[in-house]
Amino acid sequence: MIPQVRKPFFLRFLNEGLPIESHMHLSLADHLLSEIAAKTIQNKQEAVDWFTWLWCYRRLTQNPNYYNMQGTSHRHMSDYLSGLIEDTLATLEQAKCIAIEDEMDLSALNLGLIASFYQVSSITLDTFSMSLTEKTKLKGLLEIVSSAVEFEDIPIRHHEDLILRKIYDRVPVKLSSVDFQSPNFKTNVLLQAHFSRIQLTADLASDQLLILERVVKLLSACVDVMSSEGYINALKAMDMTQMVIQAVWDSDSHLKQIPHFSSAVTQRCTEAEVTSVYDVTDLDDEPRDKLLQMDARQMRDVARFCNAYPSIEIEHEIQDADNLNASNAIKLSVTLARDEEGEEEDHTVVAPFYPGKKTENWWVVVGEAERTKTLLSIKKVPLQQKANVNLEFQLPKGAHKLTLSVVCDSYIGCDREFAIDVNVAEGEDSDDDDDDDDDEDVEMGTA
Repeated sequence: MIPQVRKPFFLRFLNEGLPIESHMHLSLADHLLSEIAAKTIQNKQEAVDWFTWLWCYRRLTQNPNYYNMQGTSHRHMSDYLSGLIEDTLATLEQAKCIAIEDEMDLSALNLGLIASFYQVSSITLDTFSMSLTEKTKLKGLLEIVSSAVEFEDIPIRHHEDLILRKIYDRVPVKLSSVDFQSPNFKTNVLLQAHFSRIQLTADLASDQLLILERVVKLLSACVDVMSSEGYINALKAMDMTQMVIQAVWDSDSHLKQIPHFSSAVTQRCTEAEVTSVYDVTDLDDEPRDKLLQMDARQMRDVARFCNAYPSIEIEHEIQDADNLNASNAIKLSVTLARDEEGEEEDHTVVAPFYPGKKTENWWVVVGEAERTKTLLSIKKVPLQQKANVNLEFQLPKGAHKLTLSVVCDSYIGCDREFAIDVNVAEGEDSDDDDDDDDDEDVEMGTA
């Protein structure tokens, strides 16, 4: 079945196999970053020592050409390792993921900690940091997330551009640059197809599955990057997370996320002034059956979703609210309590269009949306039955209108928002003696 000259090669391949080579040198930055964030590696020498325990190190002398090594001597090995580690650390430092002190000590910065926590590429975090601004909206966020390097391995098949073009014509968000041969453009189109619930071919459906498995952690990283900069529009990334889980656009009716709620069912509900999941839950049996017109199996799916849909009570209080001043941190205590009636114990999200199992989490956000448009503090918490969240932030002197937002990462329409008015007095002034001491300390520190 093969030419005679190829026979020895295939016999060797069948009988002996081929050596396994390492690709660690191609993705070393992300692995090093994880070790630095975990404080397993704290200086350059420890980074080199860590590398010597890898499979890649064992293969360097066995197949030096594959790893672009000039020789196999101890000197060649030392130069190669030093150069590889130095270049990788310089790339991470340039991406603002790590800090290098005294040309030796290593520590992870905020972007590095985010990348390590969500297992996201440092290149992606660098892109997010440069691209996300306080004015980024849904269209821009969709384009930025789709440009992540995590999607560069999405396959582009022969003649697939014809199908993608038809899908692109049906989705609402159009891009300034159209390239049907780009994996990132394909990611954007398939995400929009997911929100629009467009039926796909088997190959595109499998590609969309890969995208959905990766995009939630990227959006969570976006939330952390934007909140670190104080951008209040981090709420947009939270909204997009809900869109991914429930496969709807933010402009769609909240009823669309309920299983079997077609356009006709949604229209009937809207005409009957049933516009939320809570409205469906509150209906009596007879009016609900008449309105939905579903069989027993479909009604069970609807009941399961409505029972899982979260209903929570929220209480908030500013500690020592009568004595707020600009020099001390303001402490806001928030309590989230789940309404136990009709709730599932494991709180698994009911999302027919999202692959895999998802447990709901909640973002608790306080910001000043009107005046400064800044995010002051944020925390993300799981919610079983009850959760207590403490937020700390500082404000300048004056009257402030704050907004407390409690946002679910899995369902649309259950978010809560509260207005909080606070008056902050001027900061406490130190006495003259303390000022003198502070001046002396500064001078000594400068010297």
